[in-house]
Amino acid sequence: MQRLLDLIPAGITRIDLLAPPFAGHLHPVLAMGRALSAHYQVRIISTSGAQKRIEAAGLSALILPGEYDGPLLAVANPNYAIKSSPIKLYRQFRAVVGLLKNFADELAQLWRQHGIPELAIADFTLPIVGEVCRQFALPWWTSMPSPCVLESPDGPPAYCGGLMPAKNARERAWHVVHRKKVSVFKLAVFWLFRDVIRQTGITRLYRPDGSESAYSPTRILALSEPEFEFPQRWPDALRFIGPALYTPSLGYQKPAFKEGKRHVLVTLGTHLDWHKDAVANAIAVLAGTMPEWEFHFTDGNGQGVQRHQQGNFSRVPWVDYDLWLSCYDAVIHHGGAGIMWHCLKRNIPALVYPVDYDQFDHAARLEYSGKGVWLRGGLASLEQAGDVLRKLVG
Repeated sequence: MQRLLDLIPAGITRIDLLAPPFAGHLHPVLAMGRALSAHYQVRIISTSGAQKRIEAAGLSALILPGEYDGPLLAVANPNYAIKSSPIKLYRQFRAVVGLLKNFADELAQLWRQHGIPELAIADFTLPIVGEVCRQFALPWWTSMPSPCVLESPDGPPAYCGGLMPAKNARERAWHVVHRKKVSVFKLAVFWLFRDVIRQTGITRLYRPDGSESAYSPTRILALSEPEFEFPQRWPDALRFIGPALYTPSLGYQKPAFKEGKRHVLVTLGTHLDWHKDAVANAIAVLAGTMPEWEFHFTDGNGQGVQRHQQGNFSRVPWVDYDLWLSCYDAVIHHGGAGIMWHCLKRNIPALVYPVDYDQFDHAARLEYSGKGVWLRGGLASLEQAGDVLRKLVG
C-alpha cells in the first residue's frame, strides 16, 4: 500500500473510505483503511451489515442509519445470471436507482453530525458519493478493484464475455462495435431513469472530455497491476496502486486439512447464490474421480453454520483467505478480483470458472497471461477437470 500512501496530498489528516457491505468491495477498502490509519485519522462508512468486520479490522465505523443491507443484497445477489442481458441489467439498475437518493441524503447528514473529512475514497459502486462531496467542496477519489470495467477508446471492452486483445483489423473493428454497444446501453438506461437520477445531482453520464462521471475526475485508484491488464489508454486520473488484500478475522472454524493429501478450494465468492448448489454438485462429482485429493467448497457466507461432508468433498460456510488459502494446492474460483489476486500473490494455481459480471474479463486476463486456466463448457467442465487439475499442480 506504499503507492497509496505516496498519493495522499500534504496537509491531509482525516480520510473517510466508503464501501457497500459485500466482501469483494468492503475488504479492499478495509485493507486501504488499515494502511492509511497508521498515518491518518480514518473512518469507514458503510451499512450495518459491515460494522462487525470494520471493527474486527481495528477501524472506526460510521454506519448509515437506513435499511440498505436487504435491498442491496437483492440487487447484488439476484437469483439469476446477469451476464450481458440488457433486460436483466436494466432491471438491476432500476433497483439501484431507488436507493441512490436516500443514500446521498443520509451520507450528507452523517457528515454534518460527525464531521467532514478532508478526503473521501469511495468504492466504484458508489457514484453518488461524488455528488455529496461536491456539496461540501470535499475531494473525492474512486477505488477500483476491477479497472478493466473502465471505458476507453481502445482495447477490449468489459462485460462482453471476456474479449482478448485484438490481433488484426477485423478484431479491432469488433471491439469498436462492442464499445459502442456498451456506451449506447448505458446512455439508454441513463435516459430512462433521468428524472430520478437528477434528484441525486447527477446530470450526465460522461464529462466533456469523455470520462465517466461515475468515477472521480481527480484520482481513480486501480487495485491491480498494469502488466496484468490489457493494453489500453487509461483515464488521466488513474493510478495503479496494486491489489488491496485483507480478510478481517472473525474466528471462523479452520477447514479440515489431511496429511499427505492435495487440497483444492472451490469458491464463487459471496454472491452467485443461485448457482452454488449446482457447482457444489459438480465438484462432488469431480471429487469422486480424484479420491486422492480433498475438495473444500465454500459458500462465502460468514453467517452460515451448516457443514457437509461426503467422502473427500466438504462444503463449509466460510474460508478465511488470509489464514488458510496458502494451505491449498489449487483453487477453482469464479474470477472475482479478490480471490484472483489472493491466488496470484501466493502463486497458487487456479482454474477459473466465470459466471457473471466482470468475471469473464478477469478469466481472459488470467488465461492470456498464463496465470490461470479458463474452464469453458459449463458444469461439465467442472465435473471433468481432473486431468487439468493434475497437470496444473503437477
